Amino acid sequence: GLAGTVVEIGFGSGHNVPIYPDEVTEVLAVEPSERARELAAARIDERGLPVTHVGLDGQRLPLDDDSCDGALSTFTLCTIPDVDAALAELRRVLRPGGRLHVLEHGISPDPGVARWQRRLDPIQQRLADGCHLTRDPVALLEGAGFEVASVTSRYGKGPKPWTWMTTAVAISA
Repeated sequence: GLAGTVVEIGFGSGHNVPIYPDEVTEVLAVEPSERARELAAARIDERGLPVTHVGLDGQRLPLDDDSCDGALSTFTLCTIPDVDAALAELRRVLRPGGRLHVLEHGISPDPGVARWQRRLDPIQQRLADGCHLTRDPVALLEGAGFEVASVTSRYGKGPKPWTWMTTAVAISA
């Protein structure tokens, strides 16, 4: 699991703060939305976990090489404009053997659903702040040079074009 210093890209309003394990000693939060940072304050205060907002953009992290023990991304890889750059940055700041935990939606393995996702993707991007329905989180992790240690994928509740979910743990080499 996650422990030590963790960088979270797409920190949002701090929904993950209450569920961080006690072994996490510090969270370095990357979040472009000022409003989300304001909303996170109450969750941060309630938990008492040290959280430092370190940047606005996961594509350029203002952190030293090998400075983080772990990383977390929940429903963020779908939206980052240059997702390859963001994953390269996470690899750069993760210590060797550091783990990136990912929860993401993406392209379905079902050809019929995937066809609908490709049709809906341009509309989705316009209506949902650049969110893509057609990205494959596992392929992105592998393409960035991570070793994917575990993957679980399934449909969530709701219409299938929006609910193919993947949880993965990827290790930085």
